[in-house]
Amino acid sequence: MISLVSTIALGIERCDFQTARNNEEHHTKAISSQHLIVRRGQPFTISLHFWTPIHKFPNNVALIAQTGEQPSKAKGTQAILPISSPIPRPGDPKGWNAEVEEKEAQCWVISVTTPADAVIGNYSLLLQVSGRKQHLLGKFTLLFNPWGREDAVFLENEAQRSEYLLNQNGLIYLGTADCIQEESWDFGQFERDVFDLSLALLSEDKQVEQWGNPVHVACVLGSMLHAHKERSVLPIPQTQDAHEEALRNKRRGSVPILRQWLTGQGRPVYDGQAWVLAAVACTVLRCLGIPARVVTTFNSAQGTHGSLLIDEYYNEEGFQNGEGQRGRIWIFQTSTECWMTRPALGQDYGGWQILYPRAPNKVGVLGPCDLVPIRAVKEGTLELTPELTPAVSDLFATVNASCVVWKCRKDGTLELTASSTKYVGNNISTKGVGVDRCEDITQNYKYPEGSPQEKEVLERVQKERMKHAKDNGMHPPSLESANPLYLFLEAPSFLPVGGDAVFFVTLVNPSDQEKTVQLSVAVQAVYYNGILAAELWRKKQFLTLTAKSVEKVSTSLSSSYFERRPPGNSFLRLTTRATHSESSLSCFAQEDILVRRPRLTIEMPKTVKQHQPLTALVSIHNTLHAPMKDCVVSIYGRRLIHKERSYRLDAVWPGDTSYTQFRFTPTQVGLQMLTVEMDCDVFQNLTNYRSVEVVAPELPAEIPSSTVTLPNHPFESTI
Repeated sequence: MISLVSTIALGIERCDFQTARNNEEHHTKAISSQHLIVRRGQPFTISLHFWTPIHKFPNNVALIAQTGEQPSKAKGTQAILPISSPIPRPGDPKGWNAEVEEKEAQCWVISVTTPADAVIGNYSLLLQVSGRKQHLLGKFTLLFNPWGREDAVFLENEAQRSEYLLNQNGLIYLGTADCIQEESWDFGQFERDVFDLSLALLSEDKQVEQWGNPVHVACVLGSMLHAHKERSVLPIPQTQDAHEEALRNKRRGSVPILRQWLTGQGRPVYDGQAWVLAAVACTVLRCLGIPARVVTTFNSAQGTHGSLLIDEYYNEEGFQNGEGQRGRIWIFQTSTECWMTRPALGQDYGGWQILYPRAPNKVGVLGPCDLVPIRAVKEGTLELTPELTPAVSDLFATVNASCVVWKCRKDGTLELTASSTKYVGNNISTKGVGVDRCEDITQNYKYPEGSPQEKEVLERVQKERMKHAKDNGMHPPSLESANPLYLFLEAPSFLPVGGDAVFFVTLVNPSDQEKTVQLSVAVQAVYYNGILAAELWRKKQFLTLTAKSVEKVSTSLSSSYFERRPPGNSFLRLTTRATHSESSLSCFAQEDILVRRPRLTIEMPKTVKQHQPLTALVSIHNTLHAPMKDCVVSIYGRRLIHKERSYRLDAVWPGDTSYTQFRFTPTQVGLQMLTVEMDCDVFQNLTNYRSVEVVAPELPAEIPSSTVTLPNHPFESTI
């Protein structure tokens, strides 16, 4: 950026912000080549050019950097930088500083250093000579600096900085704990309008003097993204109809969501997919310089209000019947983690923090976001601070709660069911650093199951909760003494649409007496957040178990019961209950099964050369019993394809495979991601991706002119 200035005292012709060089050194060149964007605690240079030679260095020349509507030195939103001295001002070695690095008659090169804890945001840079009128030199933006050792968001590892700050291609993990599926996501944090929007979101907060604190900034952004109010970006749907409507909206990345907010003057963007919310938050945090990542917890206990027990109710048919008062278990739940120190909490609580929205108040509005250290969750530190106690308690229960299963009789009474406790907080996953693979980070949240450390933490948390009288809920009585029989369920981790699967129920009668048992099996469709969608299938049968016997029963499960249900119903809840005719107690087992939709297949090279055409072969096999009609395939990829392309295909008949070739030319070097999406009359948003390494083309070697030999035939090239 170059700004023309008329300053009588110095006769300044122009000020050159050296944007290209500075943005390159500050890892912001991907955002802009026109606007100066720098990171705090790291020097940047500007040059002042004069109309006439300056032979004597004038006194009382200063730069003024200021931000906010009412800049103030006391609040840290204004700084005066004398440039007449080449050394930092005494008593403020880490403050704002300006030094003349090169001094010529008609040009000064000035190095400007900002504090490592400076307020971030849009700044104006002004020049003042001898206390006279200030003259605007230009504007720049200051961001957090994970490369700066003194910055609160400093990350030691360069590979982690590349992944959690610079990588725009992400993976989000969905599915079940036994069948994890990955979805590609375009964070797009370096899009210029996304950069402007991130600052616009932050500007909703008027405490500009707090913008140097990444804890404050993360909580403000989290509140803006989560809060259910007029200016929010992603309010959470309150009804299932809104949820279904949201599932029909395409969410290919953070950029279109944030653009809709920007162009719509803040109109809400509804979406019921939790991973979308976490991904958008990750985009905005990375954009402002805070390392962030999306994390998925499988079998996550939600809405417990800190209770370590969750009730589930099933009727005599085996269907889940309503919802308990102590929350429910989500099949998976996503959240955003960000990296920073926590000096107010102590050195042990720095590192990864969970962006956690407070529970709704009486009018259904989400409160401000808390930032909870993962270490506090792992150690069960409920009394870290009074403000964080509810959030730590909730998050601890999210990964440590136990499930209590109740049978609802027709007369309204409840019967406790013997069941193996669900393992809550399973396979906590995030994208690995520098690879397209899942990394299990469960050890960050909890100690290994059954370990002495886990037992100690659970006992301590229970004592703390009892002391605060927050847990007055019924602990289930032991059923070991009754021990009428045992039940085990073996089910596949997924069921392909259009296919069948077999599951097995094993009954063990350990007693010396013959037993007559009623076995109930039921299948329901459920959403990822545990909300029931539909009752699909049930079966009952009576079995006679001889003394000391083991009986294994197989049952076939057909996808014909659900293959044409809405695409949001992508999970099956399989439940089995065995009831002894002479006992009031029953055994219970449950499995959540992923419904695996047809998968797009992409064939393309793993490495390609920049500016050379590339062909990708995309295919899909129809496993359904009906044709897939109205098929539209779309391809998109940042730095691979200039604009998204869509193609209409012929119907794909049962058992057939459709093949389509796409040709495009990569434009930028680096690891890029191609995403392919297909819609048809049966499914929406069938997606897959492939990563490709784009390398610079080899330069031809120089050949001495004396040895040049012309070919006898024209050069031919085949792609």
